[in-house]
Amino acid sequence: MTSISVKSSSSEPESIEHLNPVAGRMMLAAFPIQVREAFERRAKEIDYPVAAVLEMAIAGFLDREALSFVECKPRY
Repeated sequence: MTSISVKSSSSEPESIEHLNPVAGRMMLAAFPIQVREAFERRAKEIDYPVAAVLEMAIAGFLDREALSFVECKPRY
């Protein structure tokens, strides 16, 4: 995902490159239990935070040419 700038309470913008873990947990809570468990199982299998697995699933859905789990292991 690309970096974006957002305004924070301080005078300098923050750079966001990945899905916030809290936002990821909130999104997962909205899914049916079997979907949530599938994300959690996949995260454990590849040793990634579950928010990263969710982020990559969304990126793959939006961009079919995006890197897959097999091709890349981003730093988290």
